[in-house]
Amino acid sequence: MYLQHFGLREFPFSLTPDTEFFFRYGSHQEAYNVLLVALRTGEGFIKVTGEVGTGKTLLCRLLLKTLGDEFVTAYIPNPVLTPAALHMALADELGIAYARNLGQPRLLKLINDRLIELNAAGKRVALLIDEAQTLPLNTLEALRLLTNLETEKSKLLQVVLFGQPELDQRLENPNLRQLRQRITFAHQLSPIDLQGIEGYITHRLHVACYQGPHLFGKRSLAAMHRASRGIPRLINILSHKALLAAYGRGDAMVLPVHVRMAAHDTEDVMLHRPHLHLLHSIVGSFARASVLLLAIVVLHSSGSAS
Repeated sequence: MYLQHFGLREFPFSLTPDTEFFFRYGSHQEAYNVLLVALRTGEGFIKVTGEVGTGKTLLCRLLLKTLGDEFVTAYIPNPVLTPAALHMALADELGIAYARNLGQPRLLKLINDRLIELNAAGKRVALLIDEAQTLPLNTLEALRLLTNLETEKSKLLQVVLFGQPELDQRLENPNLRQLRQRITFAHQLSPIDLQGIEGYITHRLHVACYQGPHLFGKRSLAAMHRASRGIPRLINILSHKALLAAYGRGDAMVLPVHVRMAAHDTEDVMLHRPHLHLLHSIVGSFARASVLLLAIVVLHSSGSAS
């Protein structure tokens, strides 16, 4: 596609949570700092919330990657689990061998013994749960009971919950008030502001080995921020499509028109109404901007081949 056209080694705006692309800015850097401090001080429960697409999974992956040898980590990416399934998932993550028909009391004893063993070896155990808003109420309570495992001086298990705002609503349930009181650190991820969006895009281009002049001008960045509302996932989608549009037209940089074309072809974006008449004149008889992008790319490729 456009890698050679712009001198890129890889696609800079992939949706895969690649930790090399983590942008240390604003609430994302603050959340990372809070997590490190809380885990190293031995707190029981830590909570990070954010809207869809704000980078919770990427932050979780970065934490898993950067915690030092003093930590043993357990990661549960899909927590729609019963209490029994949660115990089994934790046991698997801790490398505990057990019979699948083992009763819950005996499995919990194995988990407790393993946590005590790791604590004696000077290790901290951190359980990271992504998409925590999907945890059933009884599983959340089972999670709280797991954090009751402790020595006289420290918790044997620390838990980090990553979830959408619905997690806060779930924790308002009166039956979870004990768990709610144990959340000693909490942080909310915010969208990237207009000032930070240039740094975000520049950073991802740099990681992808772009070495040319600025690809996105000020007006393009403003259009990008307006359409994406500063949500990283939408910024990535729009930037990828805008680069595709610029490549298809043979342009050396991304113009506001490319961003508007990308926005018109993307769900859950804010279209700037005063410019819709310009957008319509561009797409002409094409029903959607994606059709136009495809046609331009095909024409461009054919011309290059000839």
